[in-house]
Amino acid sequence: MQQHDSLPLPDYLQYCESEMLERAQKFYQDISRRHTVREFSSRPVPREIIDHCLRAAGTAPSGANHQPWHFAVIGSSEVKAQIRLKAEAEERRFYEDRRAGEEWLEALSPLGTDSSKGYLETAPWLIAIFAERRGGVEVGMDLKNYYVPESVGIATGFLINALHNAGLVALTHTPKPMNFLNEICNRPSSNKAYILMVVGYPAADASIPRHATIKKPLEDIVTYL
Repeated sequence: MQQHDSLPLPDYLQYCESEMLERAQKFYQDISRRHTVREFSSRPVPREIIDHCLRAAGTAPSGANHQPWHFAVIGSSEVKAQIRLKAEAEERRFYEDRRAGEEWLEALSPLGTDSSKGYLETAPWLIAIFAERRGGVEVGMDLKNYYVPESVGIATGFLINALHNAGLVALTHTPKPMNFLNEICNRPSSNKAYILMVVGYPAADASIPRHATIKKPLEDIVTYL
């Protein structure tokens, strides 16, 4: 094996099996309360909370540890209005011009989504998540990044988890195409917009589609060999 600089595992905590089981059960019970929300309150969320959630996302594993992600955090009302204008234009093509195709639109119908995205202005924060094709472990590097979609997907999962843990709700919004986010967020062409995450508190009358509560049981998603 090639020699490399290494450190002893610094902060691993070992639990007895009974505590491991208890922690696993409690985590499942808590994360099962996470729901995608489309009705947001305009109530402000301190930036410090968002910063800590993003720090958590930044600890995700990545190809060659290049950390090929960038989070553009939008709190400006003017910028949110620009994003809504561009996103809704793409969404109208998706829904009203039937660009998605009938099968896809049929799959979405139980969720009740449409081209109106008012939450893009109502929610206190939008986080545009970009995948970086080139970069490296230090700012300013121009190396090829590896396993970029996988790495950014894992970091996004960490972020969703951190936001939920902090007591916030989120929506992963993916208008296609999302090239307009590069221009609005001043990101280079080597960045690809991955997800536009809407973050905040739920509106007082927020609801979720009953369809979204249907989760496959363990036996349908797991195989032990």
